[in-house]
Amino acid sequence: MTYQAPVSDIAFSLRHVADMDALQSEGLFPDATPDLVDTILEEAGHFATDRIAPLNREGDRIGARLEQQGVVTAPGWREVYADWSGGGWNGLAGPVDFGGQGLPLLLNAACLEMWNSASMAFGIGPVLTMGAVEALAAHATPELRETYLAKLVSGEWTGTMNLTEPQAGSDLAALRSRAERRDDGSYRIFGQKIFITYGDHDLTPNIVHLVLARLPDAPAGTRGISLFLVPKYLPDAEGNPGRRNDAFCSGIEHKLGIHGSPTCVMVFGDEGGAVGYLVGEEHKGLACMFTMMNNARLAVGLQGVAIADRAYQQALAYARERRQGRSPLWQNGGMSPIIEHPDIRRMLLEMRAKIVAARGISYLLAAAIDRSHHETDVDRRRQAANRAALLTPVAKAFSTDIGNEVASLGVQVHGGMGYIEETGAAQHFRDARIAAIYEGTNGIQAIDLVTRKLPLEGGDVIGDFIAELRATVATVAASERFASLAPSLGRSVNALERATAYMLAPRERPEDVLTGATPYLRVFAIAAGGAVVAKEALAAAAIDPHEPANRLRIDTAHFYATQISPQAEGLAESAVSGYVAAGLETVL
Repeated sequence: MTYQAPVSDIAFSLRHVADMDALQSEGLFPDATPDLVDTILEEAGHFATDRIAPLNREGDRIGARLEQQGVVTAPGWREVYADWSGGGWNGLAGPVDFGGQGLPLLLNAACLEMWNSASMAFGIGPVLTMGAVEALAAHATPELRETYLAKLVSGEWTGTMNLTEPQAGSDLAALRSRAERRDDGSYRIFGQKIFITYGDHDLTPNIVHLVLARLPDAPAGTRGISLFLVPKYLPDAEGNPGRRNDAFCSGIEHKLGIHGSPTCVMVFGDEGGAVGYLVGEEHKGLACMFTMMNNARLAVGLQGVAIADRAYQQALAYARERRQGRSPLWQNGGMSPIIEHPDIRRMLLEMRAKIVAARGISYLLAAAIDRSHHETDVDRRRQAANRAALLTPVAKAFSTDIGNEVASLGVQVHGGMGYIEETGAAQHFRDARIAAIYEGTNGIQAIDLVTRKLPLEGGDVIGDFIAELRATVATVAASERFASLAPSLGRSVNALERATAYMLAPRERPEDVLTGATPYLRVFAIAAGGAVVAKEALAAAAIDPHEPANRLRIDTAHFYATQISPQAEGLAESAVSGYVAAGLETVL
């Protein structure tokens, strides 16, 4: 279960797909020089490889446990978290005014990938804290920001997201947690939340919960939800943890995977009411929470990339060592390493091609978010925000889907040993499964894409994106080395354009669009992923086509164009076929 942070692959994607260096050269992040970026990536890679990765197996085997004093994490986690936060990693992209370094979210995304590859259960904790920072920086009062933000930015305290209740999962309109006003301007919070990641732990002296609840006079539905900051300990006059608040973990969920991450049942108000403070305006809390959720959706997409890369690394190492049978490619005597078998190579190349595509799409999203916050021109800022909105559901859903698919292939490459826990391949498969579910299931992401994101600017946002994909295909077609790949890549873009027109056309039955949403998202991702692998191959050939890493990038592009791009046409046909589940009515 060894892990080596893929720093060179990450740096290559940052520069040649997401255009990292342009953020600095255009003056949006003047301090993010190429040398600084390289240094940060190298140091993050070392910490992920040497400190976090060794926690992964013990975290899975021992997990977190609830004791009388609260939740206790697995051995070694407190010490590694203290060193991680002490190194400033939590504040890499945090606001400078509160102790952050103000570096690009794109660079932070690359680091998040490495933290989560090393241990997905460890890496998900900081994701929630970083999201809480963004929500409070955007919506909290100056007093709340002054009290809480610096400690959250540094990682001295951690943050959580409290949405889900037993009867209210994806449908937050069913939320029942309640809030009561107090004369001093505070509120008292009552209710139960489930599936709260790092809802309690022993890593930090305080935890800052962001909790959705309803006031007594709240309108029905999601328009009546408010957001409250509820600390585990109420800060004293010096800003240190003081009196214990009425917010407790009553149990830890026993999960399929990410055992090292404590997933808590949280109870608020059993002893008179948890003290809370309003974030944003009353009855408008969902909009505030979405600031945090959109940040988390990118991060969860990166978790999909991360667990896929971890599974790929392990499968590749095993395939080089394991000997079985005799491949026609093997010219030496005896059994051949299984990597010499063509079907094993096919699986490994599929794993790698999907990782490269998903990583590139996720980094493109992070770059768009950076530009949406830092472009000085209003039109460019709006365009970047629209691009980020369009890519968010795709990055989240596609990347976490490929996390599942690649982890499954990793088990398959191991054969029977992959089904045995000792190899670790099974843990990756178990850990990967949650990412397609939390932070908005992938089906919901697909529905969001076709119903809310495609119509942006009257369809111009998706139209501009498709035009950019066509421009990349044209560049490929003009290249003597890669011209043969252009027809397949182009057909995937044609499929996307056809399916997009269907999704945007007015129709009487909304179920037609909703039925086709998931295959449509995959068509989008396949077409976008084709542009990603093509950009990497073009850059690799321009730098040195004979260097081994660049040869692999070129081979990956050939594999993607011949084996993955053709899938877009069939999926587009599924996307435009309309509602096809009527037969279930006879069962129901």
